[in-house]
Amino acid sequence: MWVTSMPQVWDEEARSRKGDDMMSPAPAAAMLGSLAGWLSRAADPPAPKLCGSPGGPPVTAPRVALRDGRHLAYCESGVPKEQARFRVVFSHGFTGSREDSVRATQEVAEELGVYMVGFDRAGYGESDPNPNRSVKSAALDVEELADALGLGPKFYVIGISLGCHAVWGALKYIPERIAGAAMMAPVVNYWWPGFPADLAAEVYNKQEVGDQWALRVSHYAPGILHWWMDQSWLPTSTVVAGTTPLPNKRDAEIRAKLKADGTFQQKMELATQQGIHESYYRDMMVMFGKWEFDPMSLPKPPCPVHIWQGDEDGLVPVVLQRHIASRLSWVNYHELPATGHFLSPVPGLGDTVLQTLFGNAKQ
Repeated sequence: MWVTSMPQVWDEEARSRKGDDMMSPAPAAAMLGSLAGWLSRAADPPAPKLCGSPGGPPVTAPRVALRDGRHLAYCESGVPKEQARFRVVFSHGFTGSREDSVRATQEVAEELGVYMVGFDRAGYGESDPNPNRSVKSAALDVEELADALGLGPKFYVIGISLGCHAVWGALKYIPERIAGAAMMAPVVNYWWPGFPADLAAEVYNKQEVGDQWALRVSHYAPGILHWWMDQSWLPTSTVVAGTTPLPNKRDAEIRAKLKADGTFQQKMELATQQGIHESYYRDMMVMFGKWEFDPMSLPKPPCPVHIWQGDEDGLVPVVLQRHIASRLSWVNYHELPATGHFLSPVPGLGDTVLQTLFGNAKQ
């Protein structure tokens, strides 16, 4: 009974929210908090299987060593970095990998002189986990990767979906290093203070019940997220399961094809080979946890910033993206009609992103 009744408490508390306590259901938060203390001790996630360790997955990709001893695996594309006019670090989304990109054509990359490096974010693929992962650490990983590869004093960042938290982090923590930024269908945190409480609560409650609970646990009781997601009798994330209703036809067809030919499962196995907690679940805890800053309170950065968003996105509410754009006058907002969440496969969009970022840019 408590699982099905608590969303009602959520709604009531959301309507009475004051200040920064948006959607903070007192009974729900208190219950999750008390459960977290016991369950975090009783149901710790299994230790990660580090790449290159005995019994762990092999290291097959080039990697850079970070100051804290971790490694990041990466994949280069475009023109050789020594010949590039523009150097880009790409941050993949939820379930993604170092091999993801904006899918621009090689012809456009060569015409513009673009070098791009994608990397497995911490805990994904062949990059070492970071038990202290945060929005700030994501930004610093981007900076360390760029420095290790010699990308120069300034470089560009592009993020997609949940991977855009690293872009927001870069704009917050290392703005002097960023020459330009682009975010494609960036995932939002419903608890960012800049969102009107009633609007955030309204769209939050339109999600599937399992997604509401997965985000709620990620925010209020991250210590029990692994345990929660492992319980078949509890409402859990449809995004992880790949069953979220997708209103956009192209999105639905793409996902159906990926699941039918086994690509969906293969991508999941590669992304989570060191442990699903260190990849997927830490992503959820970082993205939907308590941020140190509100992106809507950021000052204007010393570089152009672009956001692309589909108006039929079934994972990121377009109304919240519009609100962010309305709050940040320095964001160049591009809304795509009849388009969903999966932007990389949109014909020609990868080329458009690069041409927008670099077509009139000065080296």
